[in-house]
Amino acid sequence: MIRKLFGTDGIRGAANSEPMTAETALRVGMAAAAHFTRGDHRHRVVIGKDTRLSGYMIEPALTSGFVSMGMDVILVGPMPTPAVAMLTRTLRADLGVMISASHNPFGDNGIKLFGPDGYKLSDAVEAEIEDRIDGDMSASLAASERLGRAKRLDDAHGRYSEHVKRTFPKGMTLDGLKIVVDCANGAAYKVAPEVLWELGAEVIPIGVDPDGFNINQDCGSTSPDALMEGVVTHGADIGIALDGDADRVLIVDETGALIDGDQLMALIATDWKKSGSLRGDGIVATVMSNLGLEQYLDGQGLKLHRTQVGDRYVVEYMREKGFNIGGEQSGHIVLADHGSTGDGLVAALQVLAAMVTAGIPASECCRPFKPLPQLLRNVRFNGGQPLEDSGVIKSIEAGEDKLSGSGRLLIRASGTEPLIRVMAEGENETLVNEVVGDIVAAVEHAVG
Repeated sequence: MIRKLFGTDGIRGAANSEPMTAETALRVGMAAAAHFTRGDHRHRVVIGKDTRLSGYMIEPALTSGFVSMGMDVILVGPMPTPAVAMLTRTLRADLGVMISASHNPFGDNGIKLFGPDGYKLSDAVEAEIEDRIDGDMSASLAASERLGRAKRLDDAHGRYSEHVKRTFPKGMTLDGLKIVVDCANGAAYKVAPEVLWELGAEVIPIGVDPDGFNINQDCGSTSPDALMEGVVTHGADIGIALDGDADRVLIVDETGALIDGDQLMALIATDWKKSGSLRGDGIVATVMSNLGLEQYLDGQGLKLHRTQVGDRYVVEYMREKGFNIGGEQSGHIVLADHGSTGDGLVAALQVLAAMVTAGIPASECCRPFKPLPQLLRNVRFNGGQPLEDSGVIKSIEAGEDKLSGSGRLLIRASGTEPLIRVMAEGENETLVNEVVGDIVAAVEHAVG
């Protein structure tokens, strides 16, 4: 199934260039409305966004598309992606839309669509929407008297805040904990510090001054140096790094060291197993997760089930097989008992709950296993198919031979950026570095 617009996480690209133009956003709104209009009731859609400047262009274009098809629009403004998913479900909307390019720089933007159940759309539904975008939708336009209306939901922030706090164990508080939280100048810049403070923590917020341009810029989960330094400087117990739309989280321990999503999933799974709340025989992660995680879970009598890269595929597997913990090494963690998509703040609260229960520092609590040496490098390219280059193919084959029996190699094109991702892991760190370096050099030569 070939999709031209949708990647692994919705539609994404440079703002005001195809496909992220006002014209395309208008047609996406029209096509999505046509697909989800069923019956004669007043249909409605929830639209949220992060803090990018281009949100001011994409939001009204989408709104016009939905209104033109007779769908009412509920605008919630800057809100985390998981908040949009939650509100779509609790407001009984027919569709949800998040305008965000997640962890990408401010110059990019994206459109993520959620069904009425709050889950991201399947490949098949996205393909059907693309077919509508390319077709003539004039026959589906609403009559004058059936045009939709747009309004803002004033209490969206409070609804999500209360939802998040309800995921924290009843009777437990964060009293006595000093927490630095980096909101990436993104969608959670208000709600994350507020929730942590209301649960009892002393909160030091950074990355909470969005100006339309500084989302993810030298802050957040993709640039955690400021958080790592801030935790040490302030003598904090823990640091929390969110990304631009707050569906990812990474943790920094009290020494200033970074802890990735694999470790956090292992911690939460172990904690939930002890409390009897873990469903399934383990957790779901992608092919990118460290072998050390797999080995650790095996030692706990649990299994690691792997999917292709993309939180949507993780969630699909979780739903199909009945798991309630899944995610990605990047910190995109899905806790099915509390939501339908990754939620950085909810996941952070589960980590904090485990830490409070254990009564030990983050450096001891949040590293359940020792990861195998793993290296990931990205190579940017402009068009073409570098993975089909003969030199790249030979380099990959040579790397596989070198790692045979002691590690693994994963090469793929990103589904959200023009990048080739080269990842290797194994018992021998020197060999891992050598293999990745050789393949990166071959890809760089191929792309000129």
